[in-house]
Amino acid sequence: MPRRWEMNSATRAPAAPAATAVAAEIGNTFGARTVRALGDLTQADDISRVVAETEAALGPIDILVHNAGGDIAAGGGKPDPNDAVDIKEADVRAVLDRNLLSTILTCQAVARGMIERRRGRIVTLGSVAAFKGRTNGAIYAVAKAGVTHHTRCLADQLRPYDITVNCIAPGDTRTGRFLGTRAVDANRLVETGTLDRIATVDEVARVVEFFAGPMGAFVSGQVLRIDGGTQCWPA
Repeated sequence: MPRRWEMNSATRAPAAPAATAVAAEIGNTFGARTVRALGDLTQADDISRVVAETEAALGPIDILVHNAGGDIAAGGGKPDPNDAVDIKEADVRAVLDRNLLSTILTCQAVARGMIERRRGRIVTLGSVAAFKGRTNGAIYAVAKAGVTHHTRCLADQLRPYDITVNCIAPGDTRTGRFLGTRAVDANRLVETGTLDRIATVDEVARVVEFFAGPMGAFVSGQVLRIDGGTQCWPA
């Protein structure tokens, strides 16, 4: 099914197709049952409702991929200013809540059931921004660094229950939001022949599949960068 990107007034960038369309696409492609559950992942009550709705429709959650995030200001768009000193307090809270708080609260809500069942896989979404000091997008980098370390802490706690917890840290990836908010060098939009390019969504998804699938059964507490080697130092 072709992807159709639409402008989202909240982010001032192209947004992915509506959740209803994505759920339908997955169901039609793989013959799977799907459900759309909407909520504010910075609010524990909303998360509990989303988890309950999902499990009522599909059964216990065995795999959680937490993919909420973004360097988005309280009023939409990028924070401006977007550095460590002058960024507005409201934007600091918005970026931290969207990326770090949502990860913590969602993992808490889902992990409790996984602990009872003694099985599960959790994959969090970090960013290469977490591993390098930067002026622009400083609070986003801080939030993703928090996601990285929360992943390690959660992995340590859940080891006795046969639950793996890992983090993927993508670099530039050709999502609608990325292409809609940056000037992109067309030479970096190739898909083969060089690693000096922008990752495809499928390349990121395949690493999620590794962590969530049978080959990742004994891998936990790890952070894997998906950046074509732009960062070749310890995470």
